[in-house]
Amino acid sequence: MSLLDDIRKPVDKEMGEFESYFGRTMKSNIPLLKIILNYIIRRKGKQMRPLLVFLTARLNGDISESTFVAATLIELLHTASLVHDDIVDDAHERRGAFSVNALWNSKIAVLVGDYLLSKGLLISVEKARYDMLEIVSEAVKSMVEGELLQIQKARKLNIKEEDYYKIIISKTAALVSACTATGARSVTEDPDIIQLMKDFGENIGMAFQIRDDILDYEVNGLTGKKIGNDIKERKITLPLINSLELASSLEKRHILSIVRSRKKTKSEINEVIDFVRNTGGLEYA
Repeated sequence: MSLLDDIRKPVDKEMGEFESYFGRTMKSNIPLLKIILNYIIRRKGKQMRPLLVFLTARLNGDISESTFVAATLIELLHTASLVHDDIVDDAHERRGAFSVNALWNSKIAVLVGDYLLSKGLLISVEKARYDMLEIVSEAVKSMVEGELLQIQKARKLNIKEEDYYKIIISKTAALVSACTATGARSVTEDPDIIQLMKDFGENIGMAFQIRDDILDYEVNGLTGKKIGNDIKERKITLPLINSLELASSLEKRHILSIVRSRKKTKSEINEVIDFVRNTGGLEYA
């Protein structure tokens, strides 16, 4: 049994039921949309975010229909954000398969993402869960703000550590905190518990993102993640930020000139990776 199986065990039954529950929301009478939605469902990942919703609900009360609504809202938001992210990043692959924008086109992908967001809005209104709608809407707002802040900072590569934390709190941690907040809200009205779970989720989200950024500099056969992707995409993350702060002005200019380049050689990418490894950036992160 894997670690994920152990984590999932307390809500394994509910997660199995959720697959059918969520599948019923991914229906459409429009032939093209039906094809795309089926494609998205077949490519589902580990469903970590719905899992967080159910685990948080189980921790604080009895799982109910409201918990399934919360998990559905979160999964719709997450799926929409992935579709839109692939357009923003001009990514043609996700989880080893073609992205929606690669198989169809960016225009269709934008509309599919919008459709998924609208489904979430509609479900929350139909179920009269305006409290959950507020939590999810705040997460969407934060994610967009975080993406725009990252784009703004990436233009001049002037990201400082405080900027980095603002970005990951908005881009990654906002959605995870929405998972734990809606999970708690589905079983309790206690504002202190809901806030506590929201803060807990934010910390999980930040830890996840920092760990993911570290893996960009580490060879790890278990994750299957290719190293150097952030450098290729001109993304400055915590390990590099710390190493640059300790570098001489000459060394800093040289490393930033590599990161800034749109066409980097493999040796240049490896030079940045070695720079971070040798200056303690990974240990700091």
